[in-house]
Amino acid sequence: MHKGLRRIFLTMAALALSQLTGCATVRLVDSDVLSVAAAPAGMRLQGATYRFERLPSQANNPEAGLAEQQAQAAMAAVGLVRDDANAQLSVLVGFAGTQYLADPWGRPLPMGARSPFYGSISMGRGIGPNAGLGMGMRFPPTTQYRREVSVVMRDLKSGQVVYETRAAHDGIWSDSAPVFATLFQAAMANFPNPPAGLRRVNIEIPR
Repeated sequence: MHKGLRRIFLTMAALALSQLTGCATVRLVDSDVLSVAAAPAGMRLQGATYRFERLPSQANNPEAGLAEQQAQAAMAAVGLVRDDANAQLSVLVGFAGTQYLADPWGRPLPMGARSPFYGSISMGRGIGPNAGLGMGMRFPPTTQYRREVSVVMRDLKSGQVVYETRAAHDGIWSDSAPVFATLFQAAMANFPNPPAGLRRVNIEIPR
């Protein structure tokens, strides 16, 4: 091989290897996000103070505190300030997780057991319609995890809900805590002026 061509080939191979190595250190959490801003005219959500509230069913949930910590970090990143004594908003946090068996295309199998694995706060569970067996049954089914989070903000003076956002992700990652934290980040994307309708928010996190 000509020396010049060989040098180019080795350079391209090294670049490709470095890209592959870099990609191997992160993973993509792609979330479906739906947010609705409902603040009355003249009310400023940016920089508002808040406190957390819990439903009675959440009081004894051991994961509620962790969910609030994750939500607090995501809200701090968009300028909201936790101040329990001088709160303008109350914030209700929700999360839920299920796991199921899936075919090679990620579709739930009819016999895939759906079971909660990370607690549940004020959100329903579900993984959509069942899929047929098809050709994929010749491959071992994989375990998929569906996770959802929600953040509901209410004006303490009027009692009106002024912002609501939800995020959901289906994937193969079994470590719940970092994925839930990323979902809260996705849920708070574009705050306080989110686009209308369902949107996809992609965030890369370490493996």
